Amino acid sequence: MSVKECDHHRGRRRRRCRRLCAWCLIVNFIILFFILLVWAALQPRKPRFIIQDVTVYAFNFSAPNYLTSNFQVTIFSRNPNSKIGIYYDRLVVYAAFQSQQITYFTDIPPVYQGHKDVTVWPPFVAGSNVPVAPYYSAALGQVQNSGLLLLTIKLDGRVRFKIGTFTTGRYNLHVKCPATISFGNQNSGYYVGNAVKFQLSQSCSVTV
Repeated sequence: MSVKECDHHRGRRRRRCRRLCAWCLIVNFIILFFILLVWAALQPRKPRFIIQDVTVYAFNFSAPNYLTSNFQVTIFSRNPNSKIGIYYDRLVVYAAFQSQQITYFTDIPPVYQGHKDVTVWPPFVAGSNVPVAPYYSAALGQVQNSGLLLLTIKLDGRVRFKIGTFTTGRYNLHVKCPATISFGNQNSGYYVGNAVKFQLSQSCSVTV
C-alpha cells in the first residue's frame, strides 16, 4: 500500500471520529436540554419540615464541662410536589446548642416519599458526658438559672428526586429546626412518665 493510500485512510478515520464526537455532543445536549425543560415545567420545590414536639428525658450539665442529654423529637416532613417523588438515601439527626453539637448522630432509615406524601419521624437523640467548650459551658450555666433552653435540632442527609422513570443524582439536604424549651414554665410542658414533653409545631429551614 502506498503512502498516499495510508494518508487517505487516516483522513477518513479522523473524519469519522469527528462526526461521531459531534453526534455524541449533540445527543447529550438534547438530553440535557430536555431534562432542564421538564425540570422547569414541573417547578420542583424543597421538602417541608416541621418539628412537632420535644420530649426531654435527661438534661444534666456537670463539672467541669460535660453534658448528658436525652431527647425524643417528632419531625414531620412533607413533599409539596404533585409530580416529583423524593428518595431520602441517608439522613441523620442530632441536637446542637448554639453552634456546638451536643448529642451523637442518630440514623433515620432510608425512605421514599411519594407525591404530596407526609412522613413522620420520632427519633431519639442523646449524648453521654459530651465535652462542651468553655464558652458554651457559661451559656449552659445561664440556662440552668433561667430555665430557658434554645436548642437546634438538625438533620443532614442525601436526597434524590424522581420524575416519572427518571431519577436525579444525589443532593445534600440540611434542615435546622429551632426548639425552645422552657423548664421554668410549668404550663409549657407536661409529664410523660419521668419525662417532660413540650409541644412546638415549629417550621424548619431547609437547604438543598
